[in-house]
Amino acid sequence: MLWPDLPGWANEDHVAAWNTFATTADLIGLSGADLAELPPRARFETLFEPVEIVPPGTAHFTAYYEPELPAARFCSDRFPAPLHCPPPEFQPGQLWHSRAEIGRGTLLAGCEIAFVESAIEAFLAQVQGSVRLRFEDGSTLRLGFAGKNGHPYRSIGAELIRREIVSDPAQMTPEVIRSWCAQNPGSVVELLETNPSYVFFRVLDLPGTSGPLGATGRPVTAERSLAVDPEMIPLGTPVWIDCPGLGTRLLVAQDIGSAIKGPGRGDIFLGSGPEAGVRAGAMNARGRMVMLRRRS
Repeated sequence: MLWPDLPGWANEDHVAAWNTFATTADLIGLSGADLAELPPRARFETLFEPVEIVPPGTAHFTAYYEPELPAARFCSDRFPAPLHCPPPEFQPGQLWHSRAEIGRGTLLAGCEIAFVESAIEAFLAQVQGSVRLRFEDGSTLRLGFAGKNGHPYRSIGAELIRREIVSDPAQMTPEVIRSWCAQNPGSVVELLETNPSYVFFRVLDLPGTSGPLGATGRPVTAERSLAVDPEMIPLGTPVWIDCPGLGTRLLVAQDIGSAIKGPGRGDIFLGSGPEAGVRAGAMNARGRMVMLRRRS
């Protein structure tokens, strides 16, 4: 494959793409300062060669975001749903108690970082793996992924489809899930427990302009960072995509996700806040994915 085979490559914002790439270039043995005498487009073309991962039109794209939620430091009628840090005995990589066992007991008593307005918002924050909390006194707190209980992730959206709550899978979005939960408050806990996976958080010291931390431990960038299966695409690798709803764009593999498995699977980070959340929830598209493989 040649560079002219990538529609839109010549018009890409290679400067923005290189700036994102530079934050994790060391993961693939490079530096953001490599070939500094060349413009960014020439750097990419010199260091890499494009390789199609799956047949055009078969790559599967979804998106994620960083929620912004009202929160409180203490439990109340308005803020009943906790976000937890790992308990002292928790060992990353080991199987711990399921979501149902956690919710029905006191296993995480004393591990509450903050409280949000509903169980479904706490759950969706876990799915995203990061959250910005805004307290009533005007202060804020950034939380990031600190581990999970080792149980497999199961989609509650897929569960609602299985129950024929939604007949068309393409119509399943977080807003549909929120609406169902609002209409069926007595069934929310049971629905959430169909996903035994549980995510713990940690407090992050990040500037407000920064994206959340990805799996590399470094901030991700809106519309430039991609979650991938690292068994298929090494973290730090540039990835060119053609995705309906976003167009052609050069992203960088800088994150992973429980549901992001296999070749041609990508989850695009779209930013923070409600608008990004609406866009992310609506993203479920087939397109094209081309990995930029480092030249030997």
